[in-house]
Amino acid sequence: MKKGFVFDLDGVITDTAKFHYVAWKELADSIGITIDLQFNEQLKGISRMDSLERILAYGGKENDYTAEQKEEMAADKNANYVKLLDDLSPADLLPGVKAFLDAAKEMNVPCSLASASKNAPFILKKLGVYDYFDAIVDPATLKKGKPDPEIFVRAAELIHSDPSEAVGFEDAQAGIEGIKGAGMYAVGVEGNEPLTEADMTIKSFEELNVSDLLNL
Repeated sequence: MKKGFVFDLDGVITDTAKFHYVAWKELADSIGITIDLQFNEQLKGISRMDSLERILAYGGKENDYTAEQKEEMAADKNANYVKLLDDLSPADLLPGVKAFLDAAKEMNVPCSLASASKNAPFILKKLGVYDYFDAIVDPATLKKGKPDPEIFVRAAELIHSDPSEAVGFEDAQAGIEGIKGAGMYAVGVEGNEPLTEADMTIKSFEELNVSDLLNL
């Protein structure tokens, strides 16, 4: 029996990857680095600073900036990203997510969020589903990012569940690896990349039934 659900955010509950891409591309362009959508796939599921480091390495500029300058660059990117999120609304929830959360709430299944995004609470409020989550992991409290399982172990702890008693939902390979590393059942939400190691893959939450997952 499973007792709780652990969700990633981007690509699982909503798709803000396009906004991340626009914000990162503008930053990269400003320092003479050109990135495309294919490169952007590498940035899914990882932290802001790790994303910046990958972009700088891609452009051969990883040693051109001080730690303080990198912090400023990341902050500028985030400010641009948050501005792009102004129009986010419940209409931007991915198919089936609201009905799934409604069913989980009705059955008193605790839900937590395991996202590398520091903007997660803001985004959930814009989407109108903040109150569906019993806990949100603060990425600032973590020592390691995905694919390390730390964030998923913490997310399970926050809903008083052993990881083996929880189901994790992810759209990125790094996230799936983290879920499995935590000893959790992994549901992969497939987008542009195939997800290996997932126990189950879906195209949308419309394919899922809360009761079936609890009885795994």
